[in-house]
Amino acid sequence: MKRREFIHKGVGAGIVAGTAMSMMPYSNLMAQNNQDPYDLVATMGGMPDTMFDQGIAAMGGMGKFVKKGQKVLVKPNIGWDRVPERGANTNPLLVKQVIKHCLDAGASEVYVFDHTCHEWTKCYKNSGIEAKVKEANGKIVPGNNESYYHQVEVKGGKKLTSTKVHELLLETDVFINVPVLKHHSSTKVSLAMKNLMGVVWDRGYYHKNDLHQCIADFLYYRKPDLNIIDAYYVMTKNGPMGVSTNDVSNMKAQIISPDIVAADAAAVKFLNRNPEDIGHIQIAHDLGFGNKNLNELNIKRIKI
Repeated sequence: MKRREFIHKGVGAGIVAGTAMSMMPYSNLMAQNNQDPYDLVATMGGMPDTMFDQGIAAMGGMGKFVKKGQKVLVKPNIGWDRVPERGANTNPLLVKQVIKHCLDAGASEVYVFDHTCHEWTKCYKNSGIEAKVKEANGKIVPGNNESYYHQVEVKGGKKLTSTKVHELLLETDVFINVPVLKHHSSTKVSLAMKNLMGVVWDRGYYHKNDLHQCIADFLYYRKPDLNIIDAYYVMTKNGPMGVSTNDVSNMKAQIISPDIVAADAAAVKFLNRNPEDIGHIQIAHDLGFGNKNLNELNIKRIKI
């Protein structure tokens, strides 16, 4: 696809494309009232860490979400034995910067983990995330053993009524969800809600018992306090792990929102899809876990 530029007009919004492929425009990404707190911030055109610096500042700073002395869980996608340029995992520069902001806000400890699909030590190392977590003085812990997971009830869940979650989800005060945006063969996209499958032990249950409903049901148990969607290297096909760098577009974008449904609804547009096309987004909206209607939200766009 050729590089194109979409111009912001009226209630529409455009995004300047990256070098490999144009970003998909998403409508109504505009602030309706600059005096009110933003529901969502969309940033484009910079490095992952720089975009986060500007995006979280527009959201009111990390101190809005993390208080002094709190323990924080940062949950990126580290599921695959792939280097950052393959777009299978969250960008390590973003993970490092999120940790830094948490510690600067006064967090006592910041933990990072994922229940990986490939062998966990290779995923942690080759994704680049393990090294960046340590550079930022965070603590990266394994998620490869069932003994780390504890049974919880999912009250209200239609298909997912109980599951085992990693103990860090039980022991930390703040939960920050940092997925990568990519295509997914089972759910069409992998975004913020899909990334939460990495905190449970038995993902196979989801796939056997209405995948989209289970993804939405988990929100009855726990919604992240903040969602930061990495759309720097975006896998546009052959997800979730990809075949080669030909699957990846350098879109240089990022979305931040405490509303997990709004975050996914905005991000899905980058893959030229509508929120209504993705089962778990529509279900979560209908259940009241967030708002997929972007024209009803106060949204800030930042171009670097």
